[in-house]
Amino acid sequence: MKFLSQSSDITKVKADALIVFCRENGYARDSVLKALDKSLGGVIKNAFGSEEFTGKANQTLVLHQGKSSLPVRIVLAGLGEDKKIDNDSYRQAAGTISRLAAVKKSKSMAFYFGHGENEEAIQAVVEGFQLGRFDMADYKTGAKTKDRTDTVYFYGATRTQAGSFEKGIKKGEIMADSVIMARRLAMHPGNVITPKTFAAEAQAAARKLHLKCTILDEKKIKAEKMGALWAVGKGSEQPPRFIILEHRKGGTSKPIVLIGKGITFDSGGISLKPSADMDEMKGDMTGGAVMLSVITAAARLKLPVNIVVLIPLAENMPSGRALKPGDIVTSRKGKTIEIISTDAEGRLILADALDYANKFKPQAVFDMATLTGAALFVLGHAAIPVIGNNPKLMDALREAARKTAERVWEMPLWDEYREQIKSTIADIKNSGGRPAGTLTAAAFLENFIGDWPWVHIDIAAVDLEKSGRPYIPKGSTGIGVRLLVEMLIHWKKM
Repeated sequence: MKFLSQSSDITKVKADALIVFCRENGYARDSVLKALDKSLGGVIKNAFGSEEFTGKANQTLVLHQGKSSLPVRIVLAGLGEDKKIDNDSYRQAAGTISRLAAVKKSKSMAFYFGHGENEEAIQAVVEGFQLGRFDMADYKTGAKTKDRTDTVYFYGATRTQAGSFEKGIKKGEIMADSVIMARRLAMHPGNVITPKTFAAEAQAAARKLHLKCTILDEKKIKAEKMGALWAVGKGSEQPPRFIILEHRKGGTSKPIVLIGKGITFDSGGISLKPSADMDEMKGDMTGGAVMLSVITAAARLKLPVNIVVLIPLAENMPSGRALKPGDIVTSRKGKTIEIISTDAEGRLILADALDYANKFKPQAVFDMATLTGAALFVLGHAAIPVIGNNPKLMDALREAARKTAERVWEMPLWDEYREQIKSTIADIKNSGGRPAGTLTAAAFLENFIGDWPWVHIDIAAVDLEKSGRPYIPKGSTGIGVRLLVEMLIHWKKM
């Protein structure tokens, strides 16, 4: 699909469909809408007057007309109340219209911006349009796309305005592509994405974008003394892997290390999960998928920073070789861990990755994981609980969350949670029980960090969309990609 910028009066736009954004009850104040309506004979004014269309957030109205020289299809897309409109309003509106039949059947379509919309608004529209129309049809026999659109025009009222759209279009394309990459990886079934095939995906991305990629196989994992990762992976026929990806464009500065959980299927192991919804556990590698997508976006954007991505990969299965409740394993750091539940496996593989991060003398470390079911009871599906040890790092993450509408909320890490994961026969145990499960998991991970700023991001309650929202169809959300890339774009040395 091609995205092109143009300038024109709204009455001279050439495309199969024209999309115009509208503010709630804003017809009387909208000169662009009035100019369009004059060519249409007053149908837009009538629609507002009858309240058939008012411009509420995500409301749409499709007009088919054949008299004027305008496109056959005119789509009005609501942004909502003036005081509440932000870039995510454009993202949501674009996601909503991306699935309309009138849009899908248009070979060419045009967005018109006549109110001085800036680069960020254009980026949001590209993201919303691409993410909203995403459809994972890889395994549908004979599936044919119903989407005919091959060219999307972004019209500004002047050449200067249209010329300013280019950066927003490019950045929006890269952001959307990267989120879709994460979604696709997470939605592939567990018999397709295994530790080995995930590693192959990372190698392919690295070759394309000239990233340094190192893969540790089971022998090298053992040689690194990653006893926690090996303990989880050894119960499966699919051997574990450990991915190291490097983007080095920041000179001599210390790298930012991003760690993503990569459990390619989680049965719970010997502590077997209930069968209901276990199919969703193919997505327990979403943290790893997000971090792979983030570094590919950073490479495409040519960000002037040093980034290292670490992805520990394993399949958590029950077998005669599998980890058992009551076992004690020794982590790469040398700390011993009593296994209370083999279904608390994600923190085990992250433990070795966090310790491995010390090799790179990082300026900051972020880990992301679908880690705890308890995350649902912290913030529901509305936001991501985050826990860390550095206010500056939290401020950077919050600012990125504000810009991307991928909300985060900082949670405490108190001594009470550290007490819960103390063991009577080992250094620590891998589960502190049901109370404050998200926070005791973070207390566990804290044992393996070095002397550097750190943030833990638990996406377990937001990684999967079951109903469908404007630019997030049913399935994997890819949440976290835009959040972290936006933070890296504006990174300030720690």
